[in-house]
Amino acid sequence: MRSKRVLGTVLTVALTAALAAATTTTHAAAAPQALTLTWADDFDGPAGNAPDSSKWTNNVGGDGWGNKELQYYTPGNHNTALDGEGNLVITARAENPEGSSCWYGPCKFSSGRLTTQGKFDQAYGRFEARMKLPTGKGMWPAFWTMGNDFKGVNDGWPQCGEIDVMEYIGDEPNTVYGTLHGPGYFDKDGVGGQTNSGSPLSADFHTYAVDWSPNSVTWSLDGVDYVTKTPSDLPPGKEWVFNHNFFMLLNFAVGGTMSGNPDNDSQLPQQMIVDYVHVYS
Repeated sequence: MRSKRVLGTVLTVALTAALAAATTTTHAAAAPQALTLTWADDFDGPAGNAPDSSKWTNNVGGDGWGNKELQYYTPGNHNTALDGEGNLVITARAENPEGSSCWYGPCKFSSGRLTTQGKFDQAYGRFEARMKLPTGKGMWPAFWTMGNDFKGVNDGWPQCGEIDVMEYIGDEPNTVYGTLHGPGYFDKDGVGGQTNSGSPLSADFHTYAVDWSPNSVTWSLDGVDYVTKTPSDLPPGKEWVFNHNFFMLLNFAVGGTMSGNPDNDSQLPQQMIVDYVHVYS
C-alpha cells in the first residue's frame, strides 16, 4: 500500500510538471512549479482506532445537514475507523445508534463525517485523496472543502465558498462530479462538471484531486483533468469566493437531495475506503 502511494504521488507530480511544460512552451521564462507536500494523512495505525484527532474532528448529529440526509453522524470510531492496513473506513449502516433522533424522527442510518476545520486549512494548491467508493441508490460519499469563515449551514454558507473535489451518487457508478458553490450559484446551480470513469468507481481505488489557483480550479480523476472553472464561468455578476483558506471534509451521506433515498435494492452496510489525503502547495 505504501509503495503504491509513493508511486502515485510521483506520477501525479510528474504529470503536473509535464502538463505545465506543455502549456508554457511559448514562454521561455516560465518553468513548471514543483509541488510541496504541506499536509498528509496516510491513515496508519491499529485496526479499529479512530482517525488522528490532531488532524480530524467528527461532526455529529442527524439534522439533515442542509441536504435532507437520513443518517446520524456518530462520534469516535463507531463509523469512522482505521482498518490496520493503511486505510480509513467510513461505514454507513442501517441502524439507529443509541436511539438517536434525526430531522424526520428516529434515525434509520448511521455514518461518519470528518473535518479539518480549526485544525488545518490552506489557500490554493492541490487537494488529493485516493479512495474506493460504495455503491447503490442513496449512497452519497464526498471529499470537499469549505471556506474557513464557515460557521454553519445558515451562517457563512454559501458566501464562504465550497469546492467539491469529489461527489458520487451510488446508482451512477461510473460518474464523478466536481462543483463550486458560492453566492448565487449553489446546490443545483453549482458550477462544475463531471466525468465518466468507464467502470464502477466502487470496484477499485481511484485518485480524486483539484488543482486550485487564485482564479482557476481544475478537477482530475486518476491524474487526468476533466474540467476547469474560472471567474468567467460564473453566472453574470456573481462573486468568485475562492481566494482564501479552505478546510477539508470527508463524509458518507445516506439519502439526501442529490442522491435520493435508498430503495429496496440498496444494501447496507457500505464503506467509503480512503487510502490517503494529501495537500500540496
